[in-house]
Amino acid sequence: MQERRRPMADLTTNVQFIRGIGPQKAKALSKLGIETLRDLIAWLPRRYEDRTEFRRIADLTPGEAACVAAMVAAPPTLSHIRKGMDLVKVRTVDETGTLDVTFFNQTWLKNNLRQGETYAFYGRAEGSLLRKQMASPVVEPLERREITGRIVPIYPLTAGVSQLVLSRSIRQGLDACADILPDVLPDEIRRAHHLCRINFAYENIHFPESMEALDLSRRRLAFEELFLFTIGLQRLRRRREVVHVAPCAAVDMEPFYGALPFTLTDAQRRCVEEALSDMTSGVPMNRLCQGDVGSGKTMVAAACVYFAVKNGRQAALMAPTEILARQHYEGLAPLMERLGIRCALLTGSTKAAAKRSIAEQLATGEIDFAIGTHALITGDLDYKDLGLVVTDEQHRFGVGQRAALAEKGEHPHTLVMSATPIPRTLALILYGDLDVSVIDQLPPGRKAVETYAVPGSYHPRIYAFLRKLIAEGRQAYIVCPMVEQSDDAASDDRKAVTAYAKMLQEEVFPDLKVAYVHGKMKPKEKEAVMAAFAAGENHILVSTTVIEVGVDVPNAAVMVVENAERFGLSQLHQLRGRVGRGQWQSYCILISDNRNEETRERLKVMTRTADGFKIAEEDLRLRGPGDFFGVRQHGLPGLKVADLGCDTQLLQEAQQAALTLLEADPELTAHPATAERVQDLFDQAADTLN
Repeated sequence: MQERRRPMADLTTNVQFIRGIGPQKAKALSKLGIETLRDLIAWLPRRYEDRTEFRRIADLTPGEAACVAAMVAAPPTLSHIRKGMDLVKVRTVDETGTLDVTFFNQTWLKNNLRQGETYAFYGRAEGSLLRKQMASPVVEPLERREITGRIVPIYPLTAGVSQLVLSRSIRQGLDACADILPDVLPDEIRRAHHLCRINFAYENIHFPESMEALDLSRRRLAFEELFLFTIGLQRLRRRREVVHVAPCAAVDMEPFYGALPFTLTDAQRRCVEEALSDMTSGVPMNRLCQGDVGSGKTMVAAACVYFAVKNGRQAALMAPTEILARQHYEGLAPLMERLGIRCALLTGSTKAAAKRSIAEQLATGEIDFAIGTHALITGDLDYKDLGLVVTDEQHRFGVGQRAALAEKGEHPHTLVMSATPIPRTLALILYGDLDVSVIDQLPPGRKAVETYAVPGSYHPRIYAFLRKLIAEGRQAYIVCPMVEQSDDAASDDRKAVTAYAKMLQEEVFPDLKVAYVHGKMKPKEKEAVMAAFAAGENHILVSTTVIEVGVDVPNAAVMVVENAERFGLSQLHQLRGRVGRGQWQSYCILISDNRNEETRERLKVMTRTADGFKIAEEDLRLRGPGDFFGVRQHGLPGLKVADLGCDTQLLQEAQQAALTLLEADPELTAHPATAERVQDLFDQAADTLN
């Protein structure tokens, strides 16, 4: 019987059909989101270990990682230390000395390591200059080396997928697509910018021949990413610019400014003028207004609402949570109604009869301005003439949700607000389809939040300080990076929200009210806890970062962040912005026992400046763009290789190359591989969010 041949692979082939992988490995890989051959080869290492250098035992330096070739001098011994802890010890030698190696919970090595045979070990040397040791190193037979003697990629993993399984799978994937990998960069661009071919790039990003080959590969893939990104963003902009709408008429804004109980800052006035200029241009506004917490973005939005309504149009403001929507309504409705603008609040908990009434009034135009949550985009809700859409905390919405609200009108103007300061280079990438306005000054009179970075030994003093401020009538947040206790954190309950809140309530503050909130709670539960805290019913709120964007509690005067090294600077800045919103002096205390010099420097940045944009620039420089929002919700493809903190020059080169190509071939008809890849990337981003 003739053997049935497998179909030839293409990049959309499921990984289970790649030779050497099969259904079982494919199931494990799917936990990482790896389904196709393209997914597999695009699963890039997060770092590399240089295991190329072999040292003699005598030359090992305590504290440094290295490879060593050593012979097993005596049969390995197995000891049971305690339940769940077994040790395998083995003495190894070379011509220069002895190395004692210990393995934890790897009992099979007792029989696998044979006396008299030579193995390659890679790990961190320990002990003294006279007595060298290694704990749980990588080990393999010297004559069958696979993971020593070379530069080894270290990949992000999940349960059930080891580095070796993933590396071998990627090897199979690269072999399967060696002849079918399309090069989406036109040859003339590749040559002009001295970039390697795509096959070389993928081979050496996964299995680098040398550090030089790795650098060439990374540069090529980063350039390609930024090049495709630029083309995609230009297409988004072009799609936007071909739409023409009736321009809004000029409106006297003095009645609006006169109704405010304060004077707008120069930065706020500038942002209003930029937005109103868009709305009178004849092209739909698509603008991002970004600025620190408390910089006054809502008043910029209010000015745009006034302008739209005076032009006979309706406006809608969508917030990510019910409590935030209600806060906007309570702040804006009295002002708007004094100006003759009819407002309504529409959320998931609005009673059915009230919902029907609001829906009817929106359809007839009796309501000018609707404030709410996702309830504003339900399928059966119609507006008479929706002319302005405002979304608050842009990164909490996917493009699908933003588009759904915009589709309620005929090409309405769009204003998105974000309290996450973003460096301009990153803003151009994340929001390439938006024009950007920046509120770069705070209203006068706001007190800076005093910020301190301290070790865990300060806990007794911190608790005493909290008790003093609470006695004065204030409230406090305590933020932890994890929700439940895990084995990794068994030694420190402060890392777990529920356990920490329980400990505080029972042992530290039994006479006070301690509440907790975290992302695994149901939305209604979270909102109820936040509402109770805002109402002053609880003294201390222990939380994960769900409060990073949250309700305004002017009475909260202390933000304590446990294990602060686990958060990005921009995230810490957002958390700090939860306090300092009232008339009292506020404090932010960052707790970390991490002794790493870079970590300590990062936390010092927080104590030196309150400027969100400076902090964001520093965060970008130190960590790259990957974790500005925790999850990618801006609706554009993510950057896997390019680092905007370091690749500014490469970004400029890639942008220029893309714009030159589009000028010569706007539809990319002569470059079908490029056009197809751009479309793929943006389709994937849309699928992620819709």
